[in-house]
Amino acid sequence: MILESALLQVTQGDTTAFEKDFATASKIISAMPGYISHELHKCLEDSTDYLLLVQWKTLEAHTEGFRKSDAYENWKTLLHHYYNPFPKVKHFTRII
Repeated sequence: MILESALLQVTQGDTTAFEKDFATASKIISAMPGYISHELHKCLEDSTDYLLLVQWKTLEAHTEGFRKSDAYENWKTLLHHYYNPFPKVKHFTRII
């Protein structure tokens, strides 16, 4: 299992629209082969920061399967215009 993490910094004033569009985008990612689950958390200290955690069966399920799919183009259209700056995505594997 691979854990993808991304700190999403949403532009001021767009959080309500972002959350609505993320609910729609959740249906896109959850239908992808190799997807296990995802969580979106809102920061308590800064209401424009979110933490996205996605579990994938393999790294390639995310980097090759999702990122190179038509579904990812729909994901990008729904969400990428909200981010400033664009998030850094990292992948982790469990050790304990």
